[in-house]
Amino acid sequence: MKQLKLTLLFLIINFGGLAIGSWLMNNGPLTTWYTNLNQAPWTPPGIVFGIAWTLIMICFSIYLGRLNIKDYSIKLTIIFFIQFILNVSWNYIFFNQHLILFGLITIVLLTSLLFYYFFKLSSKTGYYKFLLLPYMIWLCIATSLNLYILIHN
Repeated sequence: MKQLKLTLLFLIINFGGLAIGSWLMNNGPLTTWYTNLNQAPWTPPGIVFGIAWTLIMICFSIYLGRLNIKDYSIKLTIIFFIQFILNVSWNYIFFNQHLILFGLITIVLLTSLLFYYFFKLSSKTGYYKFLLLPYMIWLCIATSLNLYILIHN
């Protein structure tokens, strides 16, 4: 029951973060600025982003529920808060402010933090740590897309 309650809490927080990030990017993917950029050939169609983030946040919320049951600490709260801020702020930095290099730095930090979760914080979560893989893979793809835009524009 505790797992379910924590998972629901993290679902609310994580989907709230996605909503804030979406609002902060101010329709970014549909703006003239973004559509006129030279984008990577492997850039997925827009619908993929919504599907991917839904799956990612469901998996991440289940993982966080398990992690907090097995190994809660103030350190985990701080790391989660940093992850949340990096994830939400990238939308604003990249799409709203058009700061491509700063966006790249932000997403590299976010990706590094997810790898830290996977390799350093998940020792007590068992197979639950594999729920981080969709997030990690997506961030690697997103980082490559951001880097491509930086290099080719």
